[in-house]
Formats: sequence, structure tokens, C-alpha cells
Amino acid sequence: MDYPNYELIVTARSAQDIPPGVLPSGVRVVLAHAEESQTAEKVQNLLAAVRASRKQTQIFAFADSDGRVTRRWLRALVAPLAEPGVGASTAFRWFTPEPPTFWSLMRGVWDAVSVSRLGPGDSSFAWGGAMAIRKETFFEARIPERWTSAISDDYTLAAAVHALGLKIAFAPGALTPSFDRVGMRRFFSWAIRQMKITRFYKPVLWWLALLAHFFYCGGMAASIWASIAGNRLAEWALIAQLSPGMLKGLNRAILAKAALPEYEPWFKRHAWVHAIWTPIATWLWLIILIASAFGSTIEWRGRQYRLRV
Repeated sequence: MDYPNYELIVTARSAQDIPPGVLPSGVRVVLAHAEESQTAEKVQNLLAAVRASRKQTQIFAFADSDGRVTRRWLRALVAPLAEPGVGASTAFRWFTPEPPTFWSLMRGVWDAVSVSRLGPGDSSFAWGGAMAIRKETFFEARIPERWTSAISDDYTLAAAVHALGLKIAFAPGALTPSFDRVGMRRFFSWAIRQMKITRFYKPVLWWLALLAHFFYCGGMAASIWASIAGNRLAEWALIAQLSPGMLKGLNRAILAKAALPEYEPWFKRHAWVHAIWTPIATWLWLIILIASAFGSTIEWRGRQYRLRV
């Protein structure tokens, strides 16, 4: 990391969860050895790492194991914490599967829509794969207590920061590539789990997404139906509906390429899908949101959790 002084802690439930040959030199390994409970395994691991951190630590920065952070990641993520009124900072992931599969690329198009919720000013949520918070703020917000029995580390942290009247700043320079690839079944199970967690921890955001996609897809379907029936104006209406979303998708890819210059070859080959596939991703959003409206149980890393706030 291009950062003057930091400690790297890798945390897991047990040693068997860490593949051989992946740990860099100088890393501290913290094993949670947590018992089965309704607190998410990830949250238990993070709590163990926080307890094991150095006393002189001033900032906690959290990352996920599937992220392939750049050398500037930590500096970019920490920088917003120097601004007045900022309680935490966050970035987001960008799926860069190589070689890609259809569903791996589609997951990237689907997921990138959430980046639009982040930007200047206060962000409505934080993403756990790239978030930072000052140690004093972490304990002032009573996040360890809030994480007890929590499933979501990031939604819980964001709510605690906002409860203090502080902002969550977006750090685009800490955009995090992920090489992970998925098939159709894994994509849908992952996406539905994400939206179920959102429905419980951020219901207003979930409802806004559902209503927006319901009306958007409804308008799209009506235009297609009218166009098939011979209404020429409906074709123009369909173009007017699709164009803004496709342009937004392309713009997101352009901004992501600027934040990740070392991945320019990947963007040259695959950035086009973020424009062309956006209409399909819109329908997937509606399907996934409807599917996430039912049930209060999720499966995560082979364990069943019952969602409750």
C-alpha cells in the first residue's frame, strides 16, 4: 500500500478458511474461532480483528477477500476522513472478471447501478469491502455493540455513523476491482441475498428501487407492446426510455476506467456491456427485487441466518 504506516490484519473464522500461499509477508492473522450464532461470520471475524489491532491505531479500514485493491487504495479511502463532518468513508467494487463469462459480466452491469447512489455529499450507505472510520468514531458510535447479532457489517456501521449526525464520504479513488466469476445460479442467489439484506436494513432504499424499476419496466413493456401493435410513436418512446439508462451505464464505465487506469485493457474490451446490457439488467433488478420481497432467511457461506434489525 502507498501509505506511510499501517498494519495488515487478515481475519477468518479458522485457519482452514485461508488458502495456502496467499498471505503476504508481515501480515498478522487473527482467527475468530467463533461459535455458531445469528451474528454473521464476517461480523464476528471483523470484531476479532478490531480487538487484536494495535493500541496506537487511529483508523480502521475494512476490505473483503475477493477485492484486488490497488496500491493507492488505502490512501484514497482514508483521505475523506480529514474533512469536517465526515464520520466514515466508502468506495465500491467493480467486477472485472478475466476471462469473463456472460453472467459474470451481467453481474457487473447489475451491480454497478448501485454506484449511482454514491457521490458528493453524504452517501446513504457504505460498502463493507472498502470502508474506513476513525477509531474514536468507531467506538463513539458503539459499533461493536451494534454489530453483536448483526448480519450486515456495512449497513449497521452506516446507520451508527448517521446516528451521530456525521456523513459518509465517497472515495472513488478506492474503487475495488474483483476478478470473481459466477454462473447463473450463483448470480441470482448472491443478488437476492444482497437485496434481502437491503430490505431489512435499508427498507426505504429497497422500496424506492422496487417502485422505480416497476414503473420503468412497466413503461418499457407498454412501449414494446404498442410498437408491436403498429404504433410508430411507441418506438420513439422506447428509445427515449432506454437511452438515458444506457448512457448512464456507459458513463459509469468511463468513470471507473479513470479510477482504475491499470485495468484500461479490460475496459477497452468489455466496457461496452455497461451500455448495451443495461436494459436487460433493469429487468433483472425487478425480478431480483420481487424475489427478495419474500422470506427473512438467507444463506451465506453455507450458513443460514434469520434477518432481524
